[in-house]
Amino acid sequence: MAVSGAGEASLPAVSKADYPYPEDEFDAPPDPTAPRGVHRAPRSAWSRWWPFLAVLVLAPALAYGIVAFATRGGDLPLSSGGGSDADDTPTATAPATPGGEATDGEEPDGEATEPASEEPTQEETVAPEPDLTTSVTVYNAAGIQGLAAKGAERLGAAGFSQVTPTNFTGTKPAESTVYYATDEDQPAAELVASTLGVPVIQLDPAQAPTGIVVVLVSALP
Repeated sequence: MAVSGAGEASLPAVSKADYPYPEDEFDAPPDPTAPRGVHRAPRSAWSRWWPFLAVLVLAPALAYGIVAFATRGGDLPLSSGGGSDADDTPTATAPATPGGEATDGEEPDGEATEPASEEPTQEETVAPEPDLTTSVTVYNAAGIQGLAAKGAERLGAAGFSQVTPTNFTGTKPAESTVYYATDEDQPAAELVASTLGVPVIQLDPAQAPTGIVVVLVSALP
């Protein structure tokens, strides 16, 4: 045995032909491409990204569920024995009335009741029409020249056909006055007074034996 260097023993070289033992797995040469030492297989791209994708999908769904539940305000269906918001008060139905009258807006079976007839109103009194052919005498008791003629002209324009102007003699009244002889002459006397603006109308057969007499003691209005 040869000794070399610092006490290292130099083993004799043994060829494969001189190797007395059968070959085993340790005699196989190592694979130069096989990993050596502690080795962990590289992770795939999917294994690195699927947790992030799961968070992106589940987080919105979970948030939507929470918001939907909160916005419902707890409006969960109530059990049949717990009561409800509906009005449980029974609606009263009006009983049917004799004679087939309608109840609760239904049409009556029989004929509709006729409304009570109104009481007849009193006949309105129709004022008689003035007789424009009644004779009218107009007296000038004011001393105003042409006063009687002016009054006669107005009465003619109003439709009177028999008007006579003249001067007055005797005792004159305190104010201009229209006299008429009978009740039948009253409508015509009223028309004469309104046409001439005379304020006083009197039934006086002594002053007006027939027809109508007008005594003017002042100027016409």
